[in-house]
Amino acid sequence: MKVMILCGGQGTRLREETEFRPKPLVKVGGRPILWHIMKLYAHHGLNEFVLCLGYRGNMIKEHFLNYEAMNNDFTVSLGSKHEIEYHGEHDEAEFRVTLANTGLESMTGARIKRAMKHVDDDTFMVTYGDGLSDVDVQALLEFHRSHGRLATVTTVSPVSRYGVLDLDDAGTVSGFDEKPQIDGWVNVGFFVFDRRVDEYLESDDDCVLEQGPLTRLAREGELMAYRHDGFFYAMDTYRELKILNELWDRGESPWKVWC
Repeated sequence: MKVMILCGGQGTRLREETEFRPKPLVKVGGRPILWHIMKLYAHHGLNEFVLCLGYRGNMIKEHFLNYEAMNNDFTVSLGSKHEIEYHGEHDEAEFRVTLANTGLESMTGARIKRAMKHVDDDTFMVTYGDGLSDVDVQALLEFHRSHGRLATVTTVSPVSRYGVLDLDDAGTVSGFDEKPQIDGWVNVGFFVFDRRVDEYLESDDDCVLEQGPLTRLAREGELMAYRHDGFFYAMDTYRELKILNELWDRGESPWKVWC
């Protein structure tokens, strides 16, 4: 089964890093955040990836073209008989990665539509290239298969960025809750799709998955939500990047479910 990862956005809110590299290559714990996402899926037995490229996509191509050399010792034979011999084997040796150009300015729905030619199964997965989670991918897949609809989105109950105060009319504080859970559920990616979702997508640059396609799927009763009660964190800003790195450095990275 293929896992599509959306890697094409410009990441303007993380300009301190994305001025020089695409967001999926921004490092958490010394490794690109993209690596962490791929390791989660591989831990659950899914190691065939389609990366939907856009902004600075050539850097992601170069990353994988040079992956063997950057992650192994190797010997180079120079001259007319040019050969490279790699020594040892890294943990990603079984990964199969397709790098698909999906447009510089295209939105999420258009990127998936353009990469569908690389999907050959009836079911495939999609997620964003900047969100880390400990979601149980196999349980998610089983949930999708159990309900028989075309699409599943993973949701979490968000935490407020602010402390919430209970006030009376005079302004007296009777209670304070630091960053409580907020009512409702939000989309965090980790989608499972039937390939017939292709019929809901457009190849025009302005096709946004989270607008027309998902709205139509919901209206037609073809969208289900998998509720995830564990860890999820999106890396949208430099502050959030720092938090993820601090968690990794302290050995408190819940998304690291692999050994």
